[in-house]
Amino acid sequence: MPVNRNMDPKRSPMPVQDPEIRRNNFDEVALGYSYETAVKEAHRCLNCKNKPCRSACPVQIDIPAFIERVANEDMEGAYEIISQSSSLPAVCGRVCPQENQCEGKCVRGIKGESVGIGRLERFVADWHREHSDQQPKLPAPNGHRVAIIGSGPSGLTAAGDLAKKGYKVTVFEALHLAGGVLVYGIPEFRLPKIIVEKEIDNLRAYGVEIQTNMVIGKVLTIDELFDMGYEAVYIGSGAGLPRFMNIPGESLNGVYSANEYLTRINLMKAYKKGAKTPLKHSKKVAVVGGGNVAMDAARCAKRMGAEEVYIVYRRSMNELPARKEEVEHAEEEGIIFKTLNNPVEVVGDENGMVKGLKCIKMELGEPDESGRRKPVPVEGSEFVLDVDTMIMAIGTSPNPMIRSTTPGLETNKRGCIVTDGDDGLTSREGVYAGGDAVTGAATVILAMGAGKSAARAIDEYITKKEAENNQ
Repeated sequence: MPVNRNMDPKRSPMPVQDPEIRRNNFDEVALGYSYETAVKEAHRCLNCKNKPCRSACPVQIDIPAFIERVANEDMEGAYEIISQSSSLPAVCGRVCPQENQCEGKCVRGIKGESVGIGRLERFVADWHREHSDQQPKLPAPNGHRVAIIGSGPSGLTAAGDLAKKGYKVTVFEALHLAGGVLVYGIPEFRLPKIIVEKEIDNLRAYGVEIQTNMVIGKVLTIDELFDMGYEAVYIGSGAGLPRFMNIPGESLNGVYSANEYLTRINLMKAYKKGAKTPLKHSKKVAVVGGGNVAMDAARCAKRMGAEEVYIVYRRSMNELPARKEEVEHAEEEGIIFKTLNNPVEVVGDENGMVKGLKCIKMELGEPDESGRRKPVPVEGSEFVLDVDTMIMAIGTSPNPMIRSTTPGLETNKRGCIVTDGDDGLTSREGVYAGGDAVTGAATVILAMGAGKSAARAIDEYITKKEAENNQ
């Protein structure tokens, strides 16, 4: 590491669009580090011997090593180090919750601010995309085939890791575009779709085949995939089935799941003039929930022209599960936080349209099983929030299509696939699963970590089976 370390206790700020401008467009909010800023920030890394940041990374990127390359202005070398562990560096640099993972363990964060690891990862990935035309070195084919169900972060990671080992990998995607939640769930202003396309193109360069409009469980079953010659199957189909609160009025016109709302905007481009799947032009919107999806839906509603957008969350600001940066950006864009409130009824007019959201005020009691203080209703505190649209963002669960068409595949009461340990092995031989299909809705990087572990286990499974057959 260079001796001229930058001992500034604060990290280099990320330049962003002005809130007054960005809340009227879908362009990326964070503008990225300049070359000079990236090098300056890289010099803040102490290159710790024990690498606590790496231990907190679900895909185990050698963080100090890549940052050292940035400090030495070897950007391509930095990219090579990152790509050894991550198939989606430009994505992770934008949407990974670094503050709870690698940056949360950074030694510089003890007496100041942690190194901007995610911002540096984004810079390196963007620099490579803009400056390098080097094609990957393809491994020799090993003669084995693996099927991947779902082209979200978990499936893409498993596909990339297996392809780099010489496997013939086919990804089956139910939608008409590859990317899963990266294209239908995360808004353009947080993750430009051209970035996702480029990352997927990188995987295709390794020989990964992607078939879209393939609903596994309907077009083909898992048993049929084995009949076609695939030796293992990885289920990374995510959790795309929205949850509702089952309160009166949820069937009124103007009630959306966050999944539907975001899919129409992100995948179907409802914000563009003449869109085939337009959205209601809402004036006042209530988004129920406090996670990243709720922030995404609220910020999209503001960009779609809503005058007032509320986040209705039953706990306090301190318990919001969304990333700190997303909450700050939402506040800057004028999103109104109605915390310690819980919906009890969607109020409709004589035409069956939403005209209000009846809520009850909450207070925090004793901690529940999650460790957070349990919200308790305040008797007699009901009120009606004046809104014409409600978006439900309280979580999702896996679609039942695969489990209902795969005999012997064990699932739990939430509909998630049950796996044995960290390798993703299911109750069916040769069938592995990971990501949101196993855990329920979680983060992109955790899904990637699961795909990485499963790819390693699949390689061991097929290699062992081949050795047994050759005896």
